[in-house]
Parts: sequence; structure tokens; C-alpha cells
Amino acid sequence: QVQLVESAGGLVQAGGSLRLSCAASGRTFSRSVMGWFRQAPGKEREFVATVSWSGTTRSYADSVKGRFAISRDNAKNAVYLQMNMLKPEDTAVYYCAADSAPPYNRDYVTRREAEFDYWGQGTQVTVSS
Repeated sequence: QVQLVESAGGLVQAGGSLRLSCAASGRTFSRSVMGWFRQAPGKEREFVATVSWSGTTRSYADSVKGRFAISRDNAKNAVYLQMNMLKPEDTAVYYCAADSAPPYNRDYVTRREAEFDYWGQGTQVTVSS
């Protein structure tokens, strides 16, 4: 099993930066594909970013590409989301998620929500204009 706990989000002005952390417990973290998703009020949850278990491959939603960066530290059982040049439309609850049984491919990533079997509780990020 994997348990995920996100750091507190916060309120930030447009153009600002924020770094989210996700602390994971469980022996399968280092072999899990990790992802960040978000859900804005009145909208469905959407993919934001994902990183392979090796950390070598990353993939981003077009809406955040060039502004957000996902990274992981397997020694610390943690995954991070650095968010720069934040926009009001980035306001959402952000979720950390783990795909604990990916194919044995160090470069494998996925954007499919259904493939992530463990989720954090979510953390609110609010960007003011």
C-alpha cells in the first residue's frame, strides 16, 4: 500500500510561485509512477503532471507546460510540484496520486486517472488576480 499526504497549499498572487510536496509511505513508492491532478470548482478532475518511477521521464498538461515542474526523491519518498507564473485559472484542489503497479519500464508514465490507485486528500491552491 501507499499512503500519500500533500503539503498545505495556499493563497498566492497571479505571477507568483508555490511548491507542493507529497510525502509517501509504503515500500512500493520507488516503483510507482507519480502524478499530480487538480479539480477546480464545478469542473472534473484533470491531469497536471506525471513522473516515471525512475524520475527520468515527465509529462505535463498543455495548460501548465513551461510553468510547472514535477520531480521526485525516492530516497525521501517524496514527489514535488513546483508551480511558477501562476494564473487565476490554476486555482483548484491539487491531488497527489500513485500508480503502484506500472509496467516494468523505467520511462513509463501515464496521464490516465484510472491507472492511479492511491490518492492524497488534496490541498487547496488559490491564485488571486
